[in-house]
Amino acid sequence: MSALRDVLVVLTVVTSALTAGLLSAFAYAIMPGLQRTAAPAAVAAMQRINVAIVNPLFALIFLGPLVFGGLGVLLCWGDPLRWYLVVGLALASMSVAITLGFNVPLNNRLDAVGRVEADAATAPWADFVGPWVRWNVIRAVASTAGVAVIVVGLVRAAS
Repeated sequence: MSALRDVLVVLTVVTSALTAGLLSAFAYAIMPGLQRTAAPAAVAAMQRINVAIVNPLFALIFLGPLVFGGLGVLLCWGDPLRWYLVVGLALASMSVAITLGFNVPLNNRLDAVGRVEADAATAPWADFVGPWVRWNVIRAVASTAGVAVIVVGLVRAAS
């Protein structure tokens, strides 16, 4: 591989793995923790997470697999690794599409309820948490599979 292709593949793997790790952490730690919390506290915490996560570093990491993977596909076009990158890119695209199509709208609906107290938080939280967790698990699996496919391609290319 050329130096530029090497850099793009490494950046694709790193950003893909960081994204998969974040989405998986929501699935196995953050959301289960919030589900064990009273609804007003869970709503407030998720609203704060939704604000904090919108930052340039998150954008770079979350969109990195699309940008770096897409460029990697172009630079690896004559190489068998391209097909692994194409599949990894497709799985990363699926994760982004799920995020934009399902998780972000759910986040926006939860944010729109504003500050809620006591029983007023129960319904918004109940409407939010089930669908959000379900779509998050799907995008976490897709992201993780994308990393695995690219790593398998790299291992096969090295042997």
